[in-house]
Amino acid sequence: MADKPQIPKLNMPQFDFKKLQKFDWRSLKKYTSPQASEDLNKFLEQMPANAGQTLLIIAAVAWGVAGVLGLYVTVQIQDLTEMRAELQEAEALQPVVPRISDVAISSGEVSKFVESVENIYGGLDLRASGSAVSLQAKSTGNFGQWREAIGHVQNGGSGWRVNVDHLCVGRECKPNPLSATLKINKVSVQNPNG
Repeated sequence: MADKPQIPKLNMPQFDFKKLQKFDWRSLKKYTSPQASEDLNKFLEQMPANAGQTLLIIAAVAWGVAGVLGLYVTVQIQDLTEMRAELQEAEALQPVVPRISDVAISSGEVSKFVESVENIYGGLDLRASGSAVSLQAKSTGNFGQWREAIGHVQNGGSGWRVNVDHLCVGRECKPNPLSATLKINKVSVQNPNG
């Protein structure tokens, strides 16, 4: 039986609260005394004499660059804030417009329509296939009846949008000289808010 591998233990240093309790907080008092602020003031006044002129110029340039950069960032933020306010104002003025799209009608509705008009156009072969209607004639002599059947499909239902998917007219069309496939959709209007 193989020994399980040992997972090494991490030795994390522990914070010693006892040392914190033993710390002499009164030793920090010397940094907040009036003498400490006076010493800082003397140090700052004597800095030009103690530091070189080159170091002072470098510090002044660094402060100047930081100031210019701060001013530039402030101006840019102000411009962005104004542009954002204008954009929100423009979006508030934009009217709510419904979305309009074409939706295929049900195959049952198409089948019902084809069954109701088959007897009217006896010389034609009418078939329902999903949301499409196929109209075919075996002879160009049936052109008038075929054309009327296409018009009937276009006006067949309430709210129908009929598009020509396939259309072939003439003797070169095989196997039928008159054939058309019409796809039927309905207009769908949807509220963009819900």
